[in-house]
Amino acid sequence: MPFALLLALAAIAGATVLTYLYDRDASVWSRLCAGVCLGFAALGLVGFVLASLLGMGPLALALAGAVCASPLLLLSASRRRRLALDLREGAQAVTRPGEGRAGLLVFYAVAALLFWLVYARAMYQTPEGIFTGVDTNIGDMPFHLAVVTGFAYGENFPPQHPEFAGVRLTYPFVVDFVAAMFVRAGATLEGALFWQNFAMIMSLVGLLHRWALKLTRDRLAALVTPALVLLSGGLGWLVFLREAASGGQGVFATLGNLPHDYTRAYPGFEWGNAVTALFVTQRSILLGVAVALVVWTLWWDASKGEGGRGRGEVDASEDESRRVGKKVKKGKAARGGSAKGAFEGEEVADNSFSFLLSPFTLTPMLAAGVIAGLLPLVHAHSFAVMMLMGACMALAQGLAVLFSDGETKASLWEVWRPWILFAAVASVLALPQMFYVTRDSAVRAGQFFGWEFGWAHGQANVYWFWIKNTAVFIPLLAAALAWRGAGVSRRLLFFYLPFVLCFVVPNAYRFAPWVWDNIKILLYWWVASAPLVALLLARLWRRKGLWRAAALGLLFMQTAAGGLDVWRAASGAVERRSYDPSAVAFAEVIREQTGPRSLILHAPTYNDPVYLTGRRTFLGYPGHVWSHGIDYTQREAELKRVYAGAADADAIIRREGIEYIVVGPLERDPELSRNGLFINESFLNRYRKVGEAGAYRLYKTEP
Repeated sequence: MPFALLLALAAIAGATVLTYLYDRDASVWSRLCAGVCLGFAALGLVGFVLASLLGMGPLALALAGAVCASPLLLLSASRRRRLALDLREGAQAVTRPGEGRAGLLVFYAVAALLFWLVYARAMYQTPEGIFTGVDTNIGDMPFHLAVVTGFAYGENFPPQHPEFAGVRLTYPFVVDFVAAMFVRAGATLEGALFWQNFAMIMSLVGLLHRWALKLTRDRLAALVTPALVLLSGGLGWLVFLREAASGGQGVFATLGNLPHDYTRAYPGFEWGNAVTALFVTQRSILLGVAVALVVWTLWWDASKGEGGRGRGEVDASEDESRRVGKKVKKGKAARGGSAKGAFEGEEVADNSFSFLLSPFTLTPMLAAGVIAGLLPLVHAHSFAVMMLMGACMALAQGLAVLFSDGETKASLWEVWRPWILFAAVASVLALPQMFYVTRDSAVRAGQFFGWEFGWAHGQANVYWFWIKNTAVFIPLLAAALAWRGAGVSRRLLFFYLPFVLCFVVPNAYRFAPWVWDNIKILLYWWVASAPLVALLLARLWRRKGLWRAAALGLLFMQTAAGGLDVWRAASGAVERRSYDPSAVAFAEVIREQTGPRSLILHAPTYNDPVYLTGRRTFLGYPGHVWSHGIDYTQREAELKRVYAGAADADAIIRREGIEYIVVGPLERDPELSRNGLFINESFLNRYRKVGEAGAYRLYKTEP
């Protein structure tokens, strides 16, 4: 475990120090949040290259840690003084919070406690087996365990699909590879996943907070934004109230033992909570969104000049009342008259499109390109969204130059040069990853794409479907865009509008075999929209009286369903066992009796013990394989013929190189029998039994 901890700290420290090269105004805590996600991304990519060349041993791990920690060598005397000062200020912010900072500390303390509880139950092991405390993680957890153990125990280089041996793994695997590095460095599987997940989710909270603070320059809106994202959901809380009333238990008793989730509670509820339906289950997107937020923050800084401060902008740490006062005075002086409203000065500073005619600063755009280039193997959807959003912003700036009145600050080349630099640097890093993962791929690309209106609305009215699934989010977003008093500046509007495509396009076109997976793109619309909605709620709050009550009510309506789901996971209401003690023991038998690259035939189910061993699987859960665009029908038929002892069973075993066959409770499951899987005991008894645990048996097909 100490080696694993040193590995993580080396990566985080190196990436944190690198922020001093491109980010001038961040606090040490913001730098640490960026360091976590960027450090893990770099550690995974560097470690994968080294492990592919040297094997997954101590030498590759140590070299990866050294490479990722190498930015520490850039700490010159001046940077060391700056770092020491930042560390002192960061410590003082916690130990002696100033005026208005106590609430911020409470916010982060609550977030840390909540997500500690959630991720402690995402995957946990007891003498009774391996469990998950998140309903939506039942199928995803074994898949990620299979990827992790494949790297840690199965010498899976180049990586093959954990549920379809012989086929290249196209699923973004960096986050699971980092966990495998920690396991090989001495951490337990449970510990590696927990600490990595917890660090990433807290990193995401901090990055959301800072990004929203920069966009809105409103401390209250910056705190509301992470809540809107992480407690996302729809009107499922109405289901909860109905159940509490009809069950006779009352609200508090029902809260103590929630029977199900409320963002995907019944048919028609598809917008799952971001934490329970995405960040816990699909670990890659958690790291992908965090990395994307670093890039977006750099874009925002690049649009305002080298210092990250635009004309008329104030420190985010200033008290709100002082900020408003300064804005009013500045607005009044600028026009030689009285200010018309509390934020009129902001209108003078920000509510023009002149910034479109000014080139973005090169240094942040260069850094953004490097960081975006890490994304293809971290989270491919995040990379695609990133490049599309950048192209839209570059196009908007180009059109502004072309249709300006001629008195522009820059030529078309000058405006596009930062975007070309960003795209070129990102492409240099990304294209080799994309080529590597798609070369000789068995994925059927045509299965991913197709027209499908209304996302996953089914037979429901599409308009009601979206209100039902997103509660008041869309009406509040529309109000924020329409109401001048909401404080949405033109600069913020420019940065937001491209993300509307992340809502419109996935509602018209399918980008995955399972249309629900379009949520990986839709989520970016939600994340980009959250600061605008938060800003509107903050403005309503400051109006006091009934407006303040309305702000609280709207925030409750928007976050209640997601809050119920997160609370259900954190409170321990869910206990779903994926592996019983005999399955865990059988996994150990397999690891002892088989070679790391052995090919094993077992039941096509989501929770087979083989997934805990890192060994190759002939065919795993068809639902996973299909959702990754792989045609599994032939292998499924061959699997059934082998277990049935068909005339060509031996020929299939020899042709496919199947070395071991598992027979146990899962293979004898009545549900699989109804789907055509029958066990021919006399045929299987022809092979030598080399291991067993409980009702599980392992047969070797070769002498």
